[in-house]
Amino acid sequence: MIISSFLDKNPNEKRIVFSLDVIKKYVKNDIQVLLPKDYGQQSNLSDQVLQNSGAQIEGIDKILSQTDVLIKISLEQDDVVNKLKNNSSVVVSNFDKSNVELIKKLKDKNINIFSLNYLPRITRAQSMDILSSQANLAGYRAVIDSSYEFNKAVPMMMTAAGTVSPAKFFIVGAGVAGLQAIATAKRLGGVVSATDVRLTSKEQVESLGGRFVFVEGSEDLETAGGYAKEASEDFKKKQEELLKETVKKQDIIICTALIPGKKAPRIITEKMVLSMQPGSIICDLAAAQGGNSAFSQAGKIVEKNGVKIIGYTNFASRISETASNLLAKNIYNFMELIYDKENKTIKIDKEDEIIKSVLMNGEV
Repeated sequence: MIISSFLDKNPNEKRIVFSLDVIKKYVKNDIQVLLPKDYGQQSNLSDQVLQNSGAQIEGIDKILSQTDVLIKISLEQDDVVNKLKNNSSVVVSNFDKSNVELIKKLKDKNINIFSLNYLPRITRAQSMDILSSQANLAGYRAVIDSSYEFNKAVPMMMTAAGTVSPAKFFIVGAGVAGLQAIATAKRLGGVVSATDVRLTSKEQVESLGGRFVFVEGSEDLETAGGYAKEASEDFKKKQEELLKETVKKQDIIICTALIPGKKAPRIITEKMVLSMQPGSIICDLAAAQGGNSAFSQAGKIVEKNGVKIIGYTNFASRISETASNLLAKNIYNFMELIYDKENKTIKIDKEDEIIKSVLMNGEV
């Protein structure tokens, strides 16, 4: 069987879906790996190093015409589908279910598309969970980027010239990205507090050394799958009152609150941003989905009244080598589920909970 990949056209996407270890594992299972020239450049992998691990370097047209399984971060070009073989498969880390036209093209050629951003939150799927592995890195990188833009030292320092006070971090959203942001900010020596609509987050935040800020007496807004659900208008008003006093005392705010499939909730208002001290930082991981903070713009750093609002859209890609290694392992673990080693083909068990969740084109 032949599997392949090529780089995304998005200039902000620097991750790849193959690592050296993973290529060796594929080759060991009699799977041929085809990659284009300079594929691993952003992850410091030369063509020679990729070839030494067992990959073959080929042109894009040959890759598309021969591949049985195309693995990508996203599938953004219709012409790619036209060049793929009938009855092949595509595995992506992110696919838009509303792209009916693309799904139809895939179905017409009997091409299966698996999108791993729809993996169910079950124990068996944890090793394939790309959302968690990449969100973890995004939370870490958000703290690093914020600290870089912050014009002061982060930890407390005792010097002969006096004491330097530690930076105050406030993390909005205590999911995977938020918890990693808390842990990283603490390791850097910051004083950390966090908020989340899920009461269960309190114990996790406090176990990492953070102080939990919550609207007292409110309902727990957690879905059965462990995600946050949309808050009521009453909750939003109470939360806004609580945050008004909290936000203006912070040096660095990191926003990570997202609701799957919906626009990001606006949590940090214009008044809150303007109440912060000049030199403060807001890092909005939700900028691409509309932003948790007022004034945030996707892909930009905006300055308002001396406050910098960071709106980078792909934090994991900003540490692409590490992100690519984790992504490659996640995808390899999924490939093990659908690869029939005996017959060297893709097998699809429609009764499998994981397959049912990630298969985008309905009946095969």
